[in-house]
Amino acid sequence: MLPSPESTPPPELDLRLDGFDADEQTAEAFWLQVEIEADMLVPFAEHHTADGVHSFYVLFDRSATFDHPGVPQYMALHLKRDHEKRSFDYERAELPLPAMAQSWLIHRGCPPDAIGLDPGLGHAPADEPTRALERRLAGDGDHFAMGFSYTRDDPNDWVTVVALRALDGRLTSPFRVVVEEVDPTAWTHTLREGGFATVHDALQWCDDRLMGTAGPLPPVRSAASITRPASPPKAPVARPPGRSR
Repeated sequence: MLPSPESTPPPELDLRLDGFDADEQTAEAFWLQVEIEADMLVPFAEHHTADGVHSFYVLFDRSATFDHPGVPQYMALHLKRDHEKRSFDYERAELPLPAMAQSWLIHRGCPPDAIGLDPGLGHAPADEPTRALERRLAGDGDHFAMGFSYTRDDPNDWVTVVALRALDGRLTSPFRVVVEEVDPTAWTHTLREGGFATVHDALQWCDDRLMGTAGPLPPVRSAASITRPASPPKAPVARPPGRSR
């Protein structure tokens, strides 16, 4: 996801750390993991508690497209300040989808209704199934563990695939694949989900999608109910995995 082509220049990241310090190990890690690339991090969402102790950010990393092929393009960042000691600590995670970054922050104390994405940044959801799945990922993301992701921002086939493992062993589709596909002309995206019985099948579908040979996503099945099949992603022209540079 990128700032909209019609948008004004993206907002600058303000970490609100003036006058705060950290121990040597934390300060060095924070510099290497966050501050050194702060000018490339676009805040798609942020929330600051009224007491100034906590800050939560969903950040788009513009430098990720030049990194190793497939790396996640989003960072979830949680800052915690000690005003009495004028010190801070932080947690961060690199994640492939904004909804997953929102989920990570929500489960670290961010109010769910306070970390909505800026509608003026990035491509918009194309339909209601996409919006519904994004809401579910943001709210229930702690029910799954991510095992694999690959992001390709090639305008001819702009796709992110994510393989997840359900932490609830009662599900009959214990492995999930979530696929985001971007239409760079309409500047919208779709998000769809499929269910798999084995990790091998889930990863194989991801590989096939990146090669342009995947069939429709199989439906997600649970012990309690069987959901309707998700709309299949488009069938792109076959090409080897890779990213635009």
